[in-house]
Amino acid sequence: MSNVNTPIELRLTRVLPATPDVVFDAYTDAEKQKVWFSILDEEPGVVRIEVDLRVGGQQTAVWGPNEETLFTEVQTFLEIDRPHRLVTESVGGTPDGQSMTTRIEMTFEPEGDDRTLVTVHQSGFPAPEVRDFFASEAWVGGFARLEAYLVREAR
Repeated sequence: MSNVNTPIELRLTRVLPATPDVVFDAYTDAEKQKVWFSILDEEPGVVRIEVDLRVGGQQTAVWGPNEETLFTEVQTFLEIDRPHRLVTESVGGTPDGQSMTTRIEMTFEPEGDDRTLVTVHQSGFPAPEVRDFFASEAWVGGFARLEAYLVREAR
């Protein structure tokens, strides 16, 4: 018998090829995000991002293949310990009007020379299928884009 009150959450890690300072800044800076959000796209889409990086501030991201198909995410910064830890409340919306609110806790730890172990703990998913999509698609794609950006910037 399952407990319907059990939180649906995910935890995943990724090693990225830069120091924690560089990874943290690439993840939180609006101008850098505008580049890495679409770095692997064959066709340029729509990317608009604004960041007010302070506790209580917000990051608003709007992206998609065209103006008629836009995703939105508004993250409120709950904790900022640059470059070690970032905690946000995320409210995401899909083009068809669905939305969800989750809590995202990220840590950025040195991993050898010029590498960072990023750990993500995201909780509050409405269903296991949504969590599984974020674990296998959303975060994997985001990390791939961020890594491509970091590799390009290191050249």
